[in-house]
Amino acid sequence: MKHTPEDLQAITSTTLDNYNAVAESFREGTRDHDVSQNIDALLRHIQGQGPFRILDFGCGPGRDLRTFTQLGHVAVGLDGSQAFVRMARQDSGCEVWQQDFLKLDLPNERFDGIFANAVLFHVPVQELPRVLKQLHATLKPGGVLFSSNPRGENQEGWNGQRFGAYHDLTAWRALLGEAGFVELEHYYRPTGLPREQQPWLASVWRKSRGQA
Repeated sequence: MKHTPEDLQAITSTTLDNYNAVAESFREGTRDHDVSQNIDALLRHIQGQGPFRILDFGCGPGRDLRTFTQLGHVAVGLDGSQAFVRMARQDSGCEVWQQDFLKLDLPNERFDGIFANAVLFHVPVQELPRVLKQLHATLKPGGVLFSSNPRGENQEGWNGQRFGAYHDLTAWRALLGEAGFVELEHYYRPTGLPREQQPWLASVWRKSRGQA
């Protein structure tokens, strides 16, 4: 079923309203989440010498912006939630952009890496090819995209007051390949558990140097 513009607006506003309403509890509940495996996966694939310019796409309250900054990189956050943007600016001291994921306005070839941790699954499937191409365009040639999403069987819908799309590896590979990315690696999280207890699919992708 194709989403109408009105559907997409409702998906965005309802999801963001929920995040705004629970922003403080979300910050406290995720403050100590260990995503160092994901941060390392992004940084080790970026070529050249740092410091790197990193876009934390869907930065939430700013936890990972602080980490990237502490590691010596120049991080910029982006989130749709007004509450998260305010928190991220205060807590990290980084530049943070408030943008609707479906109405992005990104600079061309600005970033060495994009960290999209637990965020791209909020983009409806029909809009994802366009959003991925926008992320592709804001990366420098050879730049790297990291993504982590809750995996599924290629369905989408509401989980409470938040909309989500849940991809398997085959479908995710097709979407990223169509957008111009080359796969570098993928893994499932949390590490060290049986696959049925690993709900997160993490993957790392490169923008080929020959691509604009």
